[in-house]
Amino acid sequence: MAGLALDGSNPDVGLLYEVNGLAKDAPHWVDQLMEYVGEYGIIAGLAILCLVAWWGARKKSDAPAAVAGLVWAPLAAGIALLANIPIREFVARPRPFRDHTGLQVLVAGKNDFSFVSDHATLTMAVGVGIFLAHRKYGLVGIALALLEGLCRVYMGVHYPTDVIGGFALGTAVALLFAPLAQALLVPLMKAIATSRVGALVQVPRAGTAHAGGAGKGDGAAVTDAFGPAGAAGAVGAEGPDGFPEPPGAPRDGRVNRDKDLAA
Repeated sequence: MAGLALDGSNPDVGLLYEVNGLAKDAPHWVDQLMEYVGEYGIIAGLAILCLVAWWGARKKSDAPAAVAGLVWAPLAAGIALLANIPIREFVARPRPFRDHTGLQVLVAGKNDFSFVSDHATLTMAVGVGIFLAHRKYGLVGIALALLEGLCRVYMGVHYPTDVIGGFALGTAVALLFAPLAQALLVPLMKAIATSRVGALVQVPRAGTAHAGGAGKGDGAAVTDAFGPAGAAGAVGAEGPDGFPEPPGAPRDGRVNRDKDLAA
């Protein structure tokens, strides 16, 4: 397995040199920017994207399910990274700069195996996870993951197939385990929504009663709808057909007495 992509005529190696060659021709500040973006920037951007999506999901009518989907995104990334540990050890592909000369390596100290890319795995798992919960933000997340893959090859630390493998692994974990994750996370989010920290899952709606009794606004709503307390007669009692009688309507007993007096 370690011999994958060692032949210089291999398209994997050819594309590696094409993309990494851009780093040789680019100004130094561009290489520094790509190094920062590829190592930390995109991951930080995805974290911010998750927070923005979560902030909006709390306002939806199905907020617990929407928030559960967003919670699944980083969890999927974590599971995918764990799954990658035995894969990397089994394939045991060295980093491209160990077997090929002339590469512009922007990050030093990468001594572990190359296949598959952890960064590509993580970012694509998060992007697809967000997509399952919110299409618009998810497309942004997937675009960031694709940019991450480009950065890893540009930096000279991964073959293109390392990145593609990472994309496949992250996508597979995010999609295949999503139904089970939703089945477990949605009830949890619903429970949190009814707790003291419920605002983390769902924004309280105007007019809803708070735990422990109705507030001042609730009392005003009751007064407007049904009249002041103790004035039920102003609305009318419930008639025999189940609907309220109009104000001033005589009770059944009074009608019967009037009939008896008339007789």
